[in-house]
Amino acid sequence: MAHNPKFGPFAQTPQQRAHVLRQMLIVRENMGLKTPARAQALYQRYVAGELSWQEVCDLLAAPSALPSPVPFGSDRQLL
Repeated sequence: MAHNPKFGPFAQTPQQRAHVLRQMLIVRENMGLKTPARAQALYQRYVAGELSWQEVCDLLAAPSALPSPVPFGSDRQLL
């Protein structure tokens, strides 16, 4: 198997990526942290090899595509 530089040395196969992800999720759970649905979907794409871990982190850190809410009493009009 050829080394894919997109993934670390212990995350070359979907099985390896799933194992690493399970370990990380256990730690998060033990810390009382929940995993949002958006993150779960990105994690699945990571395991499938569609995204690198860096891409997952970048997407999670990016602001949502939803517009920011209009503050109550704002003079901004909704279109």
